[in-house]
Amino acid sequence: MSRYALVIGISQYENFRHLPKAASDAQSIATLLAQHGSYQVQPLPGQWIAAETRWELLTTKKLTSKDLGQALRSFLLERAVGQEALIYFAGHGFEAASLTGDLEGYLATSDSTSDGRNALAFDDLNKLIRRSQLSSLVVLLDCCHAGSFLERSLLESTLAAFREKQEYYLITACRSFERAKEAEEHGLFTAAVLKGLQPQNADEQGQISGDRLFDFLSGALRQSGQEPIRMGMGRSIQLVAYPLGEPVVSSTESVPSPAKSAKVFISYRSQDPDLSLAQQFYAALKAVGHQVFMAAESIRLGTNWSQAIDRELEQCDYFLLLLSPQSATSEMVTEEVRRAKELRETRPTAKPVILPIRVQFPLGSPLNYDLRGYLNRIQQRQWESEADTAKILLEVLSLLEEGQIPAPIEPSEAGASRMIDRPDRPPPPVAEPELPGGQVDLASQFYVERSSIEAYCYETILQPGALIRIKAPRQMGKTSLLSRILHQASQQGYLTVPLSFQLADSAVFADLDKFLRWFCATIGRRLRLPNKLADYWAEIYGSKDNCTAYFEEYMLPEVAVPLVLGLDEVDMVFQHPQIAADFLGLLRAWHESSKSTALWKKLRLVVVHSTEVYIPLNINQSPFNVGLPIELPEFTPSQVLDLARRHGLDWHEGQVAPLMAMVGGHPYLVRLALYQIARQETTLAQLLQVAPTESGAYGDHLRRHLWNLEQHPELAAAAKRVVASSRPVRLEPVQAFQLHSMGIVQLQRNEVVPRCDLYRLYFSDRLTVRS
Repeated sequence: MSRYALVIGISQYENFRHLPKAASDAQSIATLLAQHGSYQVQPLPGQWIAAETRWELLTTKKLTSKDLGQALRSFLLERAVGQEALIYFAGHGFEAASLTGDLEGYLATSDSTSDGRNALAFDDLNKLIRRSQLSSLVVLLDCCHAGSFLERSLLESTLAAFREKQEYYLITACRSFERAKEAEEHGLFTAAVLKGLQPQNADEQGQISGDRLFDFLSGALRQSGQEPIRMGMGRSIQLVAYPLGEPVVSSTESVPSPAKSAKVFISYRSQDPDLSLAQQFYAALKAVGHQVFMAAESIRLGTNWSQAIDRELEQCDYFLLLLSPQSATSEMVTEEVRRAKELRETRPTAKPVILPIRVQFPLGSPLNYDLRGYLNRIQQRQWESEADTAKILLEVLSLLEEGQIPAPIEPSEAGASRMIDRPDRPPPPVAEPELPGGQVDLASQFYVERSSIEAYCYETILQPGALIRIKAPRQMGKTSLLSRILHQASQQGYLTVPLSFQLADSAVFADLDKFLRWFCATIGRRLRLPNKLADYWAEIYGSKDNCTAYFEEYMLPEVAVPLVLGLDEVDMVFQHPQIAADFLGLLRAWHESSKSTALWKKLRLVVVHSTEVYIPLNINQSPFNVGLPIELPEFTPSQVLDLARRHGLDWHEGQVAPLMAMVGGHPYLVRLALYQIARQETTLAQLLQVAPTESGAYGDHLRRHLWNLEQHPELAAAAKRVVASSRPVRLEPVQAFQLHSMGIVQLQRNEVVPRCDLYRLYFSDRLTVRS
């Protein structure tokens, strides 16, 4: 007897808010049922891939009432006749009053309205089931008011539908008067279903039945605010089965047992193939005794997720990073990798060990600027299909068993991946500065010039001994401007060296001598000059004098044209007072030398940073009171309107105003909104409705900020004060500038206000502040 499943996940709606997680929920359920339930799965909305003989879920496609009705009739009355069938639904459910005033339950389709037009009534679904001739049926409904399918007047109808079908099992996410909630990565109900169908919940025969699943759901969702309910008749239908005594991997090879248990953090995207691959690693690693953290599997309902993630990162031995093209643009993924790298470099154990696996994401493919820096010199593996799973899994298990740390690889500038700015991909979380080399994003139609600023910079960089200082909060376009200044210089025949201090290992900042050696060696490598540090570095002269001599007697004489150094992420230096004052004083001294020495006139500096300098600097030694200061402003309404039209949107001022009321003129937040609206993933009204929530377009961005705040309680407390007040707030100077550098607040004289309503509304809720 065959098993058939119709898995429905509707994310796109015309008259209801979009549900991005519904499609990923359906994809996760479909994958699990196909792999471990022996179901032939048809996802909706989907398409048949004939060449691969499989269905593919289309996450951005709408599912109309006509298409859903036709699919259900075909499935129940034709395809699954006499067979075992399963129907799963994730999407909007609602109740509407009938002509008699009674409430009736509906499943919303993409084109349905709140009065029930074009929606699938539960009563009609029951009628269709009554007409079917199935061996058995399982129904899982993850939607608001799902209990309407089993409660009230429909109860008798449901029983009648199965009078001749003795085996059925129906589970709804909540009762008729309750709403289905969302968790971090899935709907609350579906997250519990996925966990309840894992091998650790199987019986002695490796099977998980409807009863066993429901028992798990009842416990998992207790005190969650939604109560799952069930109805069944006949035998307890088996949903999935696992081989006895074997981990869930796609291989017949044996898996080594660890000499000791390791703690592993799995970072992954909650959509396939990432999700199913993460689940296989999770099951296999736990099966041999390792302690594994995987958010959907390990965070209990009601737990503070940011604290749980940070705690697990601090405790883990290995950070297993499943990196796909989609997760590579995630701010939270980038922040997790940053935190793991920070922990690794500040510990003598060099833990956690970062193990990146590229999931259908070739090694030469683009990475955002931050990720490329964090993963610099770290070995990476590539996964293309299930055929690669066993090999990579065995390699990981072998590393864990022996407690190994993979050797670092030599950096390859030629092979460095870049983030290319294209209209069919959202803006990366961090701009890409790497130059020169004919970079595509330099010609991007989405770069907005603050014409007077660019003009000043282009003019200044051509002056002998020029120094340009660019300061702005994160994601305001500092690095994009830097790349254009360097490009302008290269067009004049100058040599340009972009250098981000983010690329330096933490050990480099241990003392001034080590830092300046790294500084000189890195610039020399970029200029393709042989390393001659040994010839110019004499202990008797001191580190600053040695560094100056290396430039003055070796590198500058070796170049025949002006040299422009683009120093990015200088904030990294500020964090180390033992070297910051001397290094920044050195830059100032070189700039002053250019006024009287021809050789130093060849050196031009561009210094980029976010935060203020909180180290004692002699005013005559500071590079921050000379040169051309640039502080990037937000976009103006006219610039936002122009950018909207570049995205193909026929907007007017009345549409710009509400967007800017929510996000201000923040370049990244504006671009992300226009990107999604231009691709018809949402409308302006829908985007603004859910913008200050974690289910909206900015959820990933907001979670990253929340995580950072919760790691610094004093900053979180300061942010609470700011968003709770309707007037500007005076903070301690360091806290004010730290929040400003994060981009959360704006400075008004000696006081601060929230940068935009997005932050005020979100943090008022998440930091438990009530205005």
